[in-house]
Amino acid sequence: MSTEAPQAALDGVVVLDFTQVYMGPSATQMLADHGAEVVKVERPVHGDLSRNSLPDPAGQDNPIFISINRNKRSVTIDTRTEAGRAVVLDLVRRSDVVVSNFRSGVMERMGFGYEALKEVNPRIIWASGTGFGDSGPYAHKGGQDVIAQAYSGVMWRRSDESVPLSVYPTTLADYTTGMHLCQGILLALIARDRTGEGQKVQVNMYDSMLHMQMQEAATQLNRGHEVNWAAMPLSGVFPTTDGAVCMVGAFKENPLRDISKALELDEDLSTRPGWDTLEGQFEHKPELQALFRARFATQPTAHWVERLEEQDILCAPVRSLAEALADEQTAVNQMITEMEHPHTGTVRVLNSPLRLSATPSSTRRPAPMLGEHNAEVLRELGHDEDAVAAAVRDGVIR
Repeated sequence: MSTEAPQAALDGVVVLDFTQVYMGPSATQMLADHGAEVVKVERPVHGDLSRNSLPDPAGQDNPIFISINRNKRSVTIDTRTEAGRAVVLDLVRRSDVVVSNFRSGVMERMGFGYEALKEVNPRIIWASGTGFGDSGPYAHKGGQDVIAQAYSGVMWRRSDESVPLSVYPTTLADYTTGMHLCQGILLALIARDRTGEGQKVQVNMYDSMLHMQMQEAATQLNRGHEVNWAAMPLSGVFPTTDGAVCMVGAFKENPLRDISKALELDEDLSTRPGWDTLEGQFEHKPELQALFRARFATQPTAHWVERLEEQDILCAPVRSLAEALADEQTAVNQMITEMEHPHTGTVRVLNSPLRLSATPSSTRRPAPMLGEHNAEVLRELGHDEDAVAAAVRDGVIR
């Protein structure tokens, strides 16, 4: 029986990665987890912005950075120099994919736009993630998660108008757009297998946030009103004596009847006049929600989860991230992985959520230290030791 490690899905794919912060690095880490060789091009001295986004004892090797940059190698190239640009173009010649998430036009001004790189490598897949795209009234704006939430309508949508407008606390736009960027790259790789030609792949946060609202947008465009799943009359988040329960009263013939049983009410609320239809439940939503809140407040979370599940009502305790990470399901799903980092020691991060039976993901190396692989990558490009030393001396890599 073979003892060799299973081949990864993207073995042999080489990615030149100009991305930073979250959207781009999340995409390239997904590629790297599944076997792609990713060379991360960083600014000399400062590196990826996420190396310095929050104060941390580990400095540039902080948890924010290491969470989305494993399985990559780091080179710090001064692309303002002719020698530095030549190194980048050498890397392009041996790459399958070039990825960036700068503002629209930045790669072109650097001399690394699609048309320029296609001349160097006709098979190159040039992938870009921006805030709003490369044309239109907002194309000049920087892409940032919270700004995308605001522009796209996501931030405006909440369970009730009385709820204050606020920022969604997880980087929703960054992650969603990063996964769209990853999808686009994979589709372009499949197409290149057929045609032999590379292509340009473009995604942006604005489109990704709009696309996330497909159902709501179709209803707005065709019926003139907006669906709000958080405002459904039989759903909500309800405080208990020791926490809170999230309940979704849907996907059943008569969910209100079953909720009444679960909450141990003296009556079946669905038998009240006008309360037996969704339209009527919307009309009486304030009364329904008040009844739910009063009842949930009398018992602990575990009690109500058990009672709701007995009636096959979708529900869950509202937990902190720390509680979710410590959950047995998280361990069973192998969602936490460990890496040995040369600077910070053992670090724990989230694993790839993709499960491929024949070509699984793997953690082959920790997130790189800034410029850790400068000499190694130059040698692979054919530079001898004298040339590597000269590149360091001249500030081409530093």
